[in-house]
Amino acid sequence: MSPRAVIESGHAAGCHPWPRYELSAEGWLRLREALAAEPGFALLAFWGEPGRAHAAFLDEARMEVILASVAAPEGWFPALSPVRPAAAWFERAMRDLWALGAEGGTDDRPWLDHGRWPLLGPLSGRPPRHEPDPYPMEFLPVEGEGIHIVPVGPVHAGIIEPGHFRFHIQGETIVRLETRLGYLHKGLLSLIQGKSPRAAARFAARLSGDSTVAHGLAFARAAEAALGVEVPLRAQAIRAAMLELERLHNHLNDLGFIANDAAFAVIHARAGLLREGLLRANQLAFGHRLMMDALQPGGVAQELTADGVAILLGAIGAVAAELPVLLRYYEDHASLQDRVLGTGTMSAGLVQAFAPGGVVGRAAGRGFDARVLSRELPPGELITQPGADVDARWRQRHAEALQSIALLQAWLPALPPGEALTTPMPHKGGEGIALVEGFRGECLAWMRLDDGGLIEACYLRDPSWLHWPLLEAAVIGNILADFPLINKSINGSYSGVDL
Repeated sequence: MSPRAVIESGHAAGCHPWPRYELSAEGWLRLREALAAEPGFALLAFWGEPGRAHAAFLDEARMEVILASVAAPEGWFPALSPVRPAAAWFERAMRDLWALGAEGGTDDRPWLDHGRWPLLGPLSGRPPRHEPDPYPMEFLPVEGEGIHIVPVGPVHAGIIEPGHFRFHIQGETIVRLETRLGYLHKGLLSLIQGKSPRAAARFAARLSGDSTVAHGLAFARAAEAALGVEVPLRAQAIRAAMLELERLHNHLNDLGFIANDAAFAVIHARAGLLREGLLRANQLAFGHRLMMDALQPGGVAQELTADGVAILLGAIGAVAAELPVLLRYYEDHASLQDRVLGTGTMSAGLVQAFAPGGVVGRAAGRGFDARVLSRELPPGELITQPGADVDARWRQRHAEALQSIALLQAWLPALPPGEALTTPMPHKGGEGIALVEGFRGECLAWMRLDDGGLIEACYLRDPSWLHWPLLEAAVIGNILADFPLINKSINGSYSGVDL
């Protein structure tokens, strides 16, 4: 049986707009066997709640999302990591947050819990208290002649979130990298529980601040799907424009910083200037440079005026005029090309196994963009690159920035008329899931509401969950001095995985 057929043999649980099915323990094992035989059934996310594990998959043949759940009454469930390596980090987090163990998993080390929490399994329902006892992370052993260890972080130079990198080096060549994150655990999912979607939206918008629109929109759409809420057309159009504005300013930031990490400051300076102009336009149009809290479940928080549209179009026009110049600088300097071509390459096998989204996946030839699912992007306009190296990721960002400009220049002057910007959120139960294409990739939100319309369970997934493990693989065989360049070209979010 195919994975989809196994999942659909379970009990339908009433999730919208994509279904969730409850499987028995035997059905879950059959699903694991089916996944081993069908690599095109991609794992999107894997999370828990007290006594239950949930997984979201992308059926790439049909381009549809489908969810599967299994009960874990004794605190254990059969692991998926033996057949989907991307599940390993999710399983470690499930142990830390929900006290759910993955039986037969490939890695049972703690992930988010560094031994400093006053509770064990804080989302498990009845978490036991314990005295915090910080413990060092257990790193995998490396054997070989002339290998030495270079630890970096968690504290870094400049304004950057904490993360620890443990390099094993032979000469100047990286032979292994292990990352440790979770230093700024926010308790985000705990803060969301028990609140209405409108009250909890500000927490979702702060999962990763550079993706505040994408995560806020995924959260809003999940709530709207659960409650059957239809958002006014004008609000839908404003949301779509905000998402492209966020994509554009972040791609400008990354185009500049990748070049800067290759010691080419001209692109960094010019891209930074363009981004600053766009952020100032956001401030004038939406009241916040990053557009934080400018949308909410049911619609948007404020009107986008004609003056705001004109300001945004002016800033976008400046970016459109300059992007071809940045590409010419990028291609005409041999020293820059020498640093990026063939650096940080991901193998086709790893890309298929982890199924990364966003720039990382599309720069490795993986043709998936969540905007196709939401009909914000026609399938024929999907852009990919073949290289899977730093150069491909830079070019992918540049191409997507041009695409965002074209969409914005078409959408902003033609916003649908109407005065209604929000729809009331009813006080009733339901379950919903959403997938929104942020600048890093697809942002996932799932929630279940109780009969009073309050959040009973919720999960948010940043695309970086599938990117950080690939960074560990992409640096192998490269010199240590190229790590900042490779790291920035992938640009995983530290905050996005801390929850």
